Amino acid sequence: MSNHAASTAWKQFWERGGWWKGVVLAAAYYGLYQLGGLGISAIAAPMLTDPNSPEFIVFAYVLPIAFGGLLLVLFALSLGWLKELFARQPIRGGKWMWIAVVLVLGFNILRFATIDYSAAGFAKVAVWLLAGLLIGFAEETLTRGFVVNLMRKAGHPEIAVAVVSAAVFSALHAGNLLSGQAVFTTLVQLLYTFGFGICMYLALRATGNLIWPVLLHASTDPSIFLQTAHPAGGALTAIASLGNMPVIAFGLIAIIFIRGRVAQSDGLKIENPVLG
Repeated sequence: MSNHAASTAWKQFWERGGWWKGVVLAAAYYGLYQLGGLGISAIAAPMLTDPNSPEFIVFAYVLPIAFGGLLLVLFALSLGWLKELFARQPIRGGKWMWIAVVLVLGFNILRFATIDYSAAGFAKVAVWLLAGLLIGFAEETLTRGFVVNLMRKAGHPEIAVAVVSAAVFSALHAGNLLSGQAVFTTLVQLLYTFGFGICMYLALRATGNLIWPVLLHASTDPSIFLQTAHPAGGALTAIASLGNMPVIAFGLIAIIFIRGRVAQSDGLKIENPVLG
């Protein structure tokens, strides 16, 4: 088989879409991401003595997730999908979906407003903001980008698109068990990430472009990690720390109201007039 024929077969395979291809892609991504992280950690082991240092965050989070993001960009380029993933969405959502955006953004702002920045230090805050941007790009491109696109290409209804993309996103965090995280803590995290994943799907539908869930996600992780490690005093801090529960509740309830389907016609995406 010629290189051109192999390239064509490769693209045609993914263009046909399917939920299981999204799962396989996520599993392959996770495996390569972990291998990259292990390699980086092995090289930087002498600098990973203090888990609270900016240097630790760089080598434990920033570089591995940057490697993962690069893999996703290269994969998208191999399919010619990079522009497609960040193009206008073929199906938009109802106004109620903006609740997800307001809810997540609102608690992120609250958390950022209740961080003891003097205790955290400029370097640590800056590094976590960079890590958040890379995490938002990689995880949203994978789940709300590739997984959503693959399922829509196969003609799955949007309720399935929302649930599977959120479930894949949630499952990626099960690997925290391997790093020694407690089972109960991991189960709570899986529930939260599933609800958050539904909210990010709704943000994708509401805003009409993948860049907005990326940025919304990018503000989430740094606000959680920094506020947890360096909380400021006051009642507002306690309120901000409760943000995960409303996200879980709204995400689970919202599933009931998701409607729509992106139909396929001569290779083009047609927006179904039924929105919800």
